[in-house]
Amino acid sequence: MTPPGAPPRLLSVDALRGLTVAAMVLVNNPGTWSAVYGPLQHAEWHGWTPTDMVFPFFLFVVGVSIALALGPALERGASGLPVRVLRRAAVIFALGLLLHALPFFPLATLRIPGVLQRIAVCYLLAALLVGATRGARGWRVQAVTAGALLVGYWLLMTKVAAPGQEAGDLSPDGNLAGYVDRLVLGSRHIWQATRVYDPEGILSTLPATATTLLGVLAGHWLRAGQVAGRAGAQIVGGLAVGGLAAAALGWLWGLSFPVNKPLWTSSYALLMAGLAALVLAACHWVIEVRGRRGWAAPFALLGVHALTLFFLSSLMAKLLFIVRVGAGGPRLQTWLFEHIFAPWASPVDASLAYALAYVLLWWALMWALDRSGLRLRV
Repeated sequence: MTPPGAPPRLLSVDALRGLTVAAMVLVNNPGTWSAVYGPLQHAEWHGWTPTDMVFPFFLFVVGVSIALALGPALERGASGLPVRVLRRAAVIFALGLLLHALPFFPLATLRIPGVLQRIAVCYLLAALLVGATRGARGWRVQAVTAGALLVGYWLLMTKVAAPGQEAGDLSPDGNLAGYVDRLVLGSRHIWQATRVYDPEGILSTLPATATTLLGVLAGHWLRAGQVAGRAGAQIVGGLAVGGLAAAALGWLWGLSFPVNKPLWTSSYALLMAGLAALVLAACHWVIEVRGRRGWAAPFALLGVHALTLFFLSSLMAKLLFIVRVGAGGPRLQTWLFEHIFAPWASPVDASLAYALAYVLLWWALMWALDRSGLRLRV
């Protein structure tokens, strides 16, 4: 229910959030990791693929939602917002830890960073800043903070050397962010695939927070346009111009500070925020201005239940990997893929079909949850 005096909920924002979380589920759940189309895999190190767009897009929409949700509450003088923000961030962070811990709770080697953990921290920092910098000058402080985070991270990663390494070493073993992860968390509590850095690590959360703050700025523009009654074309034009500028600056920055998702380089953060703003502009134009809303409803359904969908789908994927068919038999996920999908398609197409079926299954479950009137909120 929309609070009195608040602008109506934007279907375009919910649809973009839903598209993003659907893409997260799709790329995380192929039938087999040995047969995956290139665009559905992350870049090995420097560079980017469509898959590398997914997580920053989600953080960008988190920022948009912060501006749209907290703006009216701050104007009404709602009390207790910092406590609510802290509680919500703590719950999201705990859910991320729970995903890593289930079902055996290996506390000695539990990975502490993660996707939900990064969402929690970025949401917390961005929302607290928005709450502390309300008023006409608030967006300027937020913009300066985002810029400072990007520039500060660039200086740290290119001018400060990890012990035994050279300044500006951006290799997996030699980069400063990986050293900080190992120093603070220990190699036993970071991403097991390498044990030398974590793609959702400590230092790289700084530019990830900047990604979220850039989404906050886009949210301010959307909300100001609603309140002022600006023409839809003006709102879309502002988003598009800002998105093009950010994407161009990110690309240019990438010539000297490479675009890199695992390190969340400043060029990557700026490029992806710019692309996200362009996609949001397109969604806003098609849905809110042109009124083509029918196609967006299925994605908006996922967007409304985004965190629930991500947590439960990740949990089920983990259970499908753990449970075996018979004593000493194949894993349930492998059995389902080999018996239902692999027999009728090439390995790469069967793998994609499994991922699509998994997304559709969860869309049906979220539809049933929504129809029941039950919304799991954090």
